[in-house]
Amino acid sequence: MPIIHHHISALKVALQPYRAKQQRIALVPTMGNLHDGHLELVKVAKQHADIVVISIFVNPTQFGVGEDFDSYPRTLEEDVAKLVTVGADYVFAPSIDEMYPVLPPPTSVRAGEITSQLCGQSRPSHFDGVGIVVSKLFNIVQPDVAIFGQKDYQQLAIIKQLVRDLSYAIEIIGAPIVRAADGLALSSRNQYLSESERQTAPILHQELQYLAKQISDGEHRQQGFKKLLEESRQRITSAGFTIDYLEVKTVELSDIAHNNESVSENQNLVILVAAWLGRARLLDNQLVTVN
Repeated sequence: MPIIHHHISALKVALQPYRAKQQRIALVPTMGNLHDGHLELVKVAKQHADIVVISIFVNPTQFGVGEDFDSYPRTLEEDVAKLVTVGADYVFAPSIDEMYPVLPPPTSVRAGEITSQLCGQSRPSHFDGVGIVVSKLFNIVQPDVAIFGQKDYQQLAIIKQLVRDLSYAIEIIGAPIVRAADGLALSSRNQYLSESERQTAPILHQELQYLAKQISDGEHRQQGFKKLLEESRQRITSAGFTIDYLEVKTVELSDIAHNNESVSENQNLVILVAAWLGRARLLDNQLVTVN
């Protein structure tokens, strides 16, 4: 049974003996409402550390006006029961007052240009909120390693940049996307899907796979990336989604030009999508190697 701490001071005291023994500590930051994808993050953490801390905190600073902060599911008791099955050691579940003595906090952590694209276009303050809460969690837990899911590809890239630029001595590991049997990327927001929407949702991943195959097969050299993306957007929209973005980037999230000379053979790219289906905003991505 993981030990639950609600206060920063208590968690620090609990972790100090492990640090004194030079045992490795892993952090898995979450907003709770845990699913199998989160549990896989814990399993990865246990492969890289002696002690695993899971934070469960619905962070108000990363929600914009009109987003689902108030309705976001809070299921601490059920979450702890699930964490028992994967051997988590500690749960850090602070209150908002514990994390933010002043809200909104006067201090900010901004990641610059990388935040202005993709999710940052429709959620302009989101990654600033992520930056400060992750920085606080890193300072509180002082982990040797932290695990984040690759489903939130842009977030993972921003956190790697944050660790580099702020000189955190933390290894960041991106864990592979965990999917349902039909390919839908697992997410706490999937529960917003109606029964019929849940049947439609896997089309998003299927479309990414198809687009990746086109690129891998060299179709972009014949038709160009712009045309491939336009056709893909049409198919996704026709299936009932409202697209936030669908883009092809370098794995470092740099733009590529929409021409045949923009990429080289064997270059690694990533296809990224965010799309609404009913009340659910679904994220997914697919890595592809250019041929």
